[in-house]
Amino acid sequence: AIIDKMDPSQAFGEQIPFCEPYWYQGFPSPYYTENHKAFRAKVRKFVEEELKPHVEDWIGKGYPIELHEKAYAAGIAGLGYPAEFGGTRPADYDSFYELIMIDEFTRGGAHILGQLGINSMALPPILLHGSEEVKAKVCRPVITGKKNICLAISEPYAGSDVANIRTTAVREGDVYVVNGMKKWITGGLYADFFTAAVRTGGEGMGGISLLLIDRHTPGVSVRKMPTQFDSTHNTTFIEFDNVRVPVSQLIGEENMGFMMLMLNFNHERFLIAATSCRNARMCYEEAFKYAMERQTFGKPLVSHQIIRYKFAEMARQIESLHDSVERMAFLFSRGVPDTDLGVPCALLKVQATKVFEFCAREASHIFGGSSVVREGRGKIVERLYREVRANAIPGGSEEILLDFAIRNCVARTRQLLGSKL
Repeated sequence: AIIDKMDPSQAFGEQIPFCEPYWYQGFPSPYYTENHKAFRAKVRKFVEEELKPHVEDWIGKGYPIELHEKAYAAGIAGLGYPAEFGGTRPADYDSFYELIMIDEFTRGGAHILGQLGINSMALPPILLHGSEEVKAKVCRPVITGKKNICLAISEPYAGSDVANIRTTAVREGDVYVVNGMKKWITGGLYADFFTAAVRTGGEGMGGISLLLIDRHTPGVSVRKMPTQFDSTHNTTFIEFDNVRVPVSQLIGEENMGFMMLMLNFNHERFLIAATSCRNARMCYEEAFKYAMERQTFGKPLVSHQIIRYKFAEMARQIESLHDSVERMAFLFSRGVPDTDLGVPCALLKVQATKVFEFCAREASHIFGGSSVVREGRGKIVERLYREVRANAIPGGSEEILLDFAIRNCVARTRQLLGSKL
């Protein structure tokens, strides 16, 4: 049954206002059921026991990849996938389960289990368009936590400009010979496979295909790239040097990869928005607890009106953002086609990263000098501040997405006006 009544006895997690989503604090919701609550408790227990105690040890080194199999065995990691490939999707599965999982994982900090999110971005083109051979090779091992897969799209000369990628795949008999470079590929060190965008045809979007590339194929090299932010995950640079890939590992039809990628971006942007929302909330939580204790000019920091104003602005934006993230989860759950979700997902992602940036800045100012050192009470906010751009740029930069949204609105309006002439 839906949680449709105010019930303080059902409070979960931190009860300081706005430090958790509203339904954690006893408020009713039109979206969540007792099954969602049970799943939330399961994920939080896993995060508290398996992730948070190890954050500091795993930063820079990476978290143990065996954690994926643990998360799968716990009934968490296989949640959104079909049972035929090892998925553990409950009968009442909807996108709110995934929202709970991403929200709770983000609390763990420093991108622990971040590869599970990357897997969920790289697998859908295979699940939707891959041959039975490709599905058999990849889906079950990835879903059950034994292997991993990454998207390989961005290049040194083509980030958001996906239509102009230069990595080529030239057909020679029953193989494609792949040459080129991929940059900023999240999780490349963990990957066993890449869902790679390659150029099989002419210029522009009409010449792009998707290939499944085995990382261990001769000619594939992967190196870690240092990043602005702390992470237990990894960002990588990949080179393909005469890599021979069987034609049977083409995903979907040749030269039809661009649209597959565009539709796939919706889910990626939803995940980034959910992550950014919890990151913003953590900035608020850390700063609020500090302001309640910190004494300045003879009184608690929170007693200063300007500090309360900062918290009010943060809370206002976080709560509004969370409502928008839930609305997108609702649209996904009701089966709204991806072709209709491009603009809403683009705007949601931009709103989310802007709110995160605002909260990181405000929390940093509330902490003062404690937020510019990587130790002490302000270290979490310091770390989150350096993560802002890592949320704002991947999946489409804010500027690109805003322009994309309005270009689509202009095109739609012209269609509507034209139909009335």
